[in-house]
Amino acid sequence: MNRSRRWPLGRSPRRQSSGTSPSRSPVATWTRRLAAVASVGVPLVLLATAWGPLTAGHPAHLLLLAAVAVIGTAAAVWRRVPPWPALALTVVLVAPLLYLQPFASTQDGDDATVLRPDGPVRAGLVFHPGARVDYRAYLPLLRRVAAQGFLVVVVKEPLNIALLSGDTAPLRAEHPEVPVWAVGGHSLGGVAAARDVAADPAVRGLVLWASYPVDDLSGRGGLRAWSIRGERDGFTTRQDVEDSKGLLPADTRFELVPGAVHAFFGDYGDQPGDGVPSASRDDAQEKIVELTAAALGDLAVHTANGGHGREP
Repeated sequence: MNRSRRWPLGRSPRRQSSGTSPSRSPVATWTRRLAAVASVGVPLVLLATAWGPLTAGHPAHLLLLAAVAVIGTAAAVWRRVPPWPALALTVVLVAPLLYLQPFASTQDGDDATVLRPDGPVRAGLVFHPGARVDYRAYLPLLRRVAAQGFLVVVVKEPLNIALLSGDTAPLRAEHPEVPVWAVGGHSLGGVAAARDVAADPAVRGLVLWASYPVDDLSGRGGLRAWSIRGERDGFTTRQDVEDSKGLLPADTRFELVPGAVHAFFGDYGDQPGDGVPSASRDDAQEKIVELTAAALGDLAVHTANGGHGREP
C-alpha cells in the first residue's frame, strides 16, 4: 500500500526555482553597476575638470557631489531598490551636477572675496556673480573698481546660483568703515542684488551688470540705481531692459557698453548662446569699470551731500 508522505505541520517541500531571480539577472546586475559607476564617476570627473572653481567656491557644491555619490551608490547596491528605479534615481541626481558645472575663471591665482582700496573708503559694493560662473572671474574688473576708493565684497554663492544666497547684511556689517553701500551683480546676480535692495532699506545703491530686476523698486525712496548692459548681449537684451524699466526708480541711469556681449562682464571665456561682439574684451571691460566706478562715486557724493546732487 502506497502511503503519501506527510510533512510536519506548517512545512511543505521547497520547490526548486526554475529560473534566475529578476533582481539578480545579468541585465539587473549591469543596470546596478551602471548606476553605481555614474553616481561615483560623474562627481569625480567634475572634480577633475573643475577643481579650481569647485574648491575655491562655496562648500555646498562639494557637499552636493559627495551626497550624489553616496546616495546614488547606496540605491544601486541596495537590493530592496529595483535596478531600473535605481538607475532612474541616478539620472535625477547626476543631471543637475552636469548643469551646475561652473564656467571657470580664465584668471589664475586670485581668490579674494574682499577687495580694498589703498586709501579711504568712499562707498562699498556687495557683488553677486552670475549663475554658474566662478566668482573669481569677476575679480580683475572689481579689483580695478576697488582701486578707485571702493570696498568690494564678492559673494560666494551656494552652487554658484545667486538666488540661493542668504541675506548679505552680515557681510556688510563686517565693514563698519563703509559710509554707504550698494549691491550689484551680473545677470542672475543682478536679480539677487535687486532682491537684497528690496529687502533692506539700508542699501542705498543698485548696480546691474547685464541684468534687470524682478522686484518692484520703483517706489523705493532714496535709491540710486544704474543699469549697465552690453550692446551685443545675447541674454540680457535691449527689450529685456526696456520691459523692466518700470520696476526701477524714475531717475535710474541706463548705460550702454558699445560692442560688448554678456560674457565680457567677467573673465570666464565665451558663453554658448551669447551675442557676437563688435568690440574687444579689453575695451569693453575698461568701459564697464569706468561706468561702475562712476556709479559708486555718484552714490558717495550723493550721500556726502545729504542726499543731494550727483558726481559730475
